[in-house]
Amino acid sequence: MTAETSQTLDRGLRVLKLLADTDHGLTVTELSTKLGVNRTVVYRLLATLEQHALVRRDIGGRARVGLGVLRLGRQVHPLVREAALPALRALAEDIGATAHLTLVDGTEALAVAVVEPSWTDYHVAYRAGFRHPLDRGAAGRAILQARQGRIEDAGLALTHGELEAGASGAAAPLLGVSGIEGSVGVVMLADTVPDRVGPRVVEAAREVSEALR
Repeated sequence: MTAETSQTLDRGLRVLKLLADTDHGLTVTELSTKLGVNRTVVYRLLATLEQHALVRRDIGGRARVGLGVLRLGRQVHPLVREAALPALRALAEDIGATAHLTLVDGTEALAVAVVEPSWTDYHVAYRAGFRHPLDRGAAGRAILQARQGRIEDAGLALTHGELEAGASGAAAPLLGVSGIEGSVGVVMLADTVPDRVGPRVVEAAREVSEALR
C-alpha cells in the first residue's frame, strides 16, 4: 500500500476477487483468515458491499458475489467494442468479409462488435447481439480450443455451414487478456475459407488482445 491508495477500498476489492473465485461462497471467518484482518473489519466490508448489491449473504451466512456485479459487467462490452473496432475494420476491409468480436456470455458466444466490408457486392449479414452455443461456429470453437489449451496455429478454428447455410467462418481466440474470454473472426459466403484468411484473422486477434491488455 502507498500513501495514495485506500486500504479500505483495497480490502473491499480483495473481498470481491476472493468471492469471484469460489462457487460456494465464503464465511466471515474464511474471509478474515484470507485477508489477514479481524472479523469486525470483514463485517463492515460486507455490509458496505451489500448496500451496493455487489455482495449477498445466503441463509447460512456465506457471502457470494451479488447481482450488482453483473450490472457493472454489462458496461464492459462498450469499452471492449471500442478497443477492438480498429482491428476489426482493417480485417473486414482486407479480407472482404464480415469481421466480428465475440465474447463468452454464460454458456453462449455473444457477438459484441461487427464490422462489414465497404467494398464488396455482397457479404454475410451478422449483427452485434447475435448469440450461439460455444460448440457451434468458428467463434465459439476458437474460444473452447483456447480454454482447453489447444492453441495450435494460434487456436484458429474453421467451420462451414454450422450457423448459416453456405457460410464459412474462421476465428482465433483472444490470448493473454485477463478476465475476458473471446475471439476475433470473419464469416463469408464460401465453401471453404481461403488460405490467406487464417493468418490474417490470427493477426487481428493478436491486435485486439494487445489493445485490451
